[in-house]
Amino acid sequence: MIKYLGSKRTLVGVLGAIAQASEAKTAVDLFTGTTRVAGEFKRMGLSVIASDSATYSDVLGKCYLETDANQVNMAALQEKIDYLSGLPGVPGYFTEHFCEDARFFQPKNGIRIDAIRDELEKNFQNDSDYYILLTSLMLAADKVDSTTGQHMAYLKSWSHRAGNELELKIPDLIPGTGKSILGLAENVVKDLPEVDLFYMDPPYNQHRYFTNYHIWETLVRWDKPPVYGVAMKRLDSRSSVNHSVFNKRRKMPGAFKDVIANAKAKTLVVSYNNESWVEPIDIAEAMLQAGHESVALLEFDYKRYIGSQIGIYNKSGAKVGAVGERLNKELIFIAGETFRVEAIEQVVAGRGIEPRT
Repeated sequence: MIKYLGSKRTLVGVLGAIAQASEAKTAVDLFTGTTRVAGEFKRMGLSVIASDSATYSDVLGKCYLETDANQVNMAALQEKIDYLSGLPGVPGYFTEHFCEDARFFQPKNGIRIDAIRDELEKNFQNDSDYYILLTSLMLAADKVDSTTGQHMAYLKSWSHRAGNELELKIPDLIPGTGKSILGLAENVVKDLPEVDLFYMDPPYNQHRYFTNYHIWETLVRWDKPPVYGVAMKRLDSRSSVNHSVFNKRRKMPGAFKDVIANAKAKTLVVSYNNESWVEPIDIAEAMLQAGHESVALLEFDYKRYIGSQIGIYNKSGAKVGAVGERLNKELIFIAGETFRVEAIEQVVAGRGIEPRT
């Protein structure tokens, strides 16, 4: 998976145990991001619906969730991967903005990304493996970038991985069924069916994923938008249509409670952060007001984003921010019928499950 702020990689084991203990057969992952949690649910045999407002997330969802690994012709897919890998590099929009105007990627990889993406747009849009191939390109690019993960800035000196050669591989596809929905959570949630398990991990603060990962958004849309600033961000990131209510301090709590109220599920699971804008008691009360019988809270220490560990630097390499706390707490709320909530608590506690490091 791509490097991602707020990724639930370390909590996948806990969330998987919760899904198993809940005896769920169907699930929703509302703010799915990289689809990591939704993919874990699918591996466990659940039929999963995942949704996000980011186009690149929808592409990942179509690759990992909507694609049934048992129905893919792997030999034919590998031939397509090999063909794309063999294309000669051609400098274009990606190279100009993300390798020359900015230093997110080395030009030797930028020209290959340009060539492969142009070919996908020209000759593969109607191919059954299109989203798999596009995901493969995104994953390959993520392994040769020169960032700490986000696209708000690049490193002053090239990262070691930036010098590696771009390498396309078949993503780790998952057997089973699933669906990806592109849209705003506050709208999508109203039309979702009732499921056994509903999971949500909303944004915690003002930082927008549309700008944090603008390169992936541009790569999958391939709309070659006008850009601005040192980071070559999409100009349309300034447009109000691309601003989420979940990144607005005054509006976010109300929107969050509305999503909880509209989530139709036997078991509702919310993961959140102790540095967020909503107090834990308010989340628990919202779950009870939504009709759930009981709410349990699990807490886990969680290693913070790398920027909080090393401090913040400007483009000249000067330190402009202090080192922050190295740990915060990841909170997991579980709501539903009392017997089910208690059973989930016992399973998680009995297994001594801790976040992965």
